[in-house]
Order: sequence, then structure tokens, then C-alpha cells
Amino acid sequence: MSKRALILIDIQNDYFEGGKWSLEAMQIASTNAARVLAAARAAGDKVIHVRHEFEGKDAPFFAPGSTGADIHPLVQPLAGEAVVLKHQVNAFLGTDLKAQLDAAGIEQITLVGAMSHMCIDAAARASADFGYATTVIHDACATRDQAFEGRSVAAGQVHAAYMAALAFAYASVVSTEQYLAG
Repeated sequence: MSKRALILIDIQNDYFEGGKWSLEAMQIASTNAARVLAAARAAGDKVIHVRHEFEGKDAPFFAPGSTGADIHPLVQPLAGEAVVLKHQVNAFLGTDLKAQLDAAGIEQITLVGAMSHMCIDAAARASADFGYATTVIHDACATRDQAFEGRSVAAGQVHAAYMAALAFAYASVVSTEQYLAG
């Protein structure tokens, strides 16, 4: 049995064009995530889909029961693949994600999804802190423009800064092509 797991984080409809919180390059990222997903399935790796729902009526996006909170068709779970529902940024916080990974004997985790500067960052850091060998597929992740102290920060810069930080101490950060060439 494989000791690897692919975790797809928040590849949900609201992050796509026309959704409530669209991300830059989400279509490209999700297409790459679908390629990584196909390879993981073919290799017999454990696949876990993580989806976010905000609690309460005033959800800015990912409202419970909405089509925006549904996993995007490009990466739909197959029968037998776990789906973890989270209500926090960190996919490990308040979920059974770690228990599922440990029960399967997972040692290596690959992460794809959104948003680079939030849920991908939090999951990668937690994964490394828990002792898993962690890989982030940078072009299978997406984010959006941010602002700080009156300055606008372009999504590409946000993404690059977070990938650089993760690559420094928390994860191997590679492209889809590098990962698939393995």
C-alpha cells in the first residue's frame, strides 16, 4: 500500500470565474490539480478532498448547502475517496484529517488547491510540523490580489512569496511537470 496521499484543498465552485470569491488562474491551477489527481489515482495513492464551509448565515462564500461550496467538477471525488469538511483555514484543525492519514500509514503528503496564502500555507506548515514529508504543487494552487497598509499586492506576488516561504523550510515546492516526471 502506498505511503503517499494527495490532499486537494478547497477546489470549490466559488473560487472559479463567476463564483463569489474568484481567484486568479484558478482554472489553470485546477486543471493541473486534475492531472495530479489522475496520477495519484493511477499510482494507488490515498486521495483526500477537503472542502470548506463557513458557519452561519453571513458566509462571504462557501455558504453551507450552496453550489458555490461544492467541489468543482474537474476534481470530483470518486466512490471511496474521503471528503473532509472543514470550517477553519487549517485543514487539520477540527477535522479527522490527521487520523485518516495516520490510519493509512501515510508518510508523504502532496498538496494542491486554494488559496495559496491561506489554506495551502496552513496545511503545508501543519503537515510538516506533524512530520509528514510535504510537497506543494505550485502551479496547481491559486490565490487572489491582497492589500496591506494601503498597498495592493498582485496575486502572482502573493503566490510567489508564500511558495518561497514554504520552500524555505516546510515543503518541496515543484511544478506539475516536475511532480509528474517524478
